[in-house]
Amino acid sequence: MGQTIAEKILSKHADRPVKPGELIISNIDVVMVQDGTGPLAVNEFKKMGKGKLFNPERTILFIDHAAPSPRKELSNSHTVLRDFAKEYGAVLSEVGEGVCHQRLIESFVNPGEVLLGADSHTCTSGALGAFATGVGSTDIAVVMALGKTWLKVPSTYKIVLEGEFEKGVYAKDLILYLIGLIGADGATYKALEFTGSAVKNMTMSDRFTISNMAVEAGAKAGLFETDEKTREYLKQHGRENKFVEIKADDDAEYERVININLSDLKPMISLPHTVDNTKTIDEMPKVEVNQVYIGTCTNGRIEDLRIAAEILKNKKVKEGVRLLVAPASRQVFLQALEEGLITTLVNSGAAIVTSGCGACVGVHAGILGDGEVCLSSQNRNFQGRMGNTEGFIYLSSPATCAYSAIKGYIADVREVL
Repeated sequence: MGQTIAEKILSKHADRPVKPGELIISNIDVVMVQDGTGPLAVNEFKKMGKGKLFNPERTILFIDHAAPSPRKELSNSHTVLRDFAKEYGAVLSEVGEGVCHQRLIESFVNPGEVLLGADSHTCTSGALGAFATGVGSTDIAVVMALGKTWLKVPSTYKIVLEGEFEKGVYAKDLILYLIGLIGADGATYKALEFTGSAVKNMTMSDRFTISNMAVEAGAKAGLFETDEKTREYLKQHGRENKFVEIKADDDAEYERVININLSDLKPMISLPHTVDNTKTIDEMPKVEVNQVYIGTCTNGRIEDLRIAAEILKNKKVKEGVRLLVAPASRQVFLQALEEGLITTLVNSGAAIVTSGCGACVGVHAGILGDGEVCLSSQNRNFQGRMGNTEGFIYLSSPATCAYSAIKGYIADVREVL
């Protein structure tokens, strides 16, 4: 009997063949926390009385959710992580280095590995052919100490992608469409495996966007097989030697198969206050926006900034609209500077904020006022997500965000492409 990608990776890490629904003990390659979840994990680790980390070189502490810190309480949490990294030799990713999930794919995670993170969007690294998933801080403390944890092997949904995106339609529109199709809990504790002829044409940025939002359908992981684009991405980031071929067997068994033709898709909008509350742009009423946010672990990569800059070049953000842009990492920020994208965005009226999660999680640098509407390229629009339960968050691609910032309302980017 053949195996899916998830089953293959977990079999390797359990040192035996595994099957869906089975509880296993899995070895873990990489473990991460961020400044919201890390202090609890650190405290729980210390309670265990362990004198050292199982693998300090692959235990990563990210300061990204409140970076730079807006409050003394958060500054004290940062101190906990900095002190722990010094004492135990863990890797520390400091203020301004970037969002944890972007930094993980840039520098830390490789195909065929298992990554556990104390953050739900850890599944982003699944686009590299890694089994990457989020767990709680206490579970992370155990992994930090022992290098292993228990997991239930998920069954898999096979998402078969064919065709090509029309102009103005992007990977973000695809994943919003899929979440709207199956629902916010439609893939609870399943692995989503993306395959089909269209995947070959997708950039790594496209794949990261899709894997990032797998959890918004309840999925445990969002996985892509590795190919030459995976190898080239690893080469660009100095670890081509970590490439391995990961793909499902032809006779693998899937719980469900979903076929999507990309040519049929239109720009998608997710309406407040759930991600699966989706409409095509053609179905949208005119919704004026107060703020537009481009960035985050979902859509803050260099490709996203290029798209936004292309649309905003020689144009101005509508008066009364705030456009915030947060490159996903320092590496992305520097590349955007070198390419002149930051100049283009700033000239259009955008405000560039530190590479991090502040506005997305409602901690700082973009909190909404009562009754305000934000169109965002982020992955969640739950009530209160951007720091105010009286705010309204709509989700879209960076292209739709950029064009809407010019128009002052949620607009159809196909008008200018």
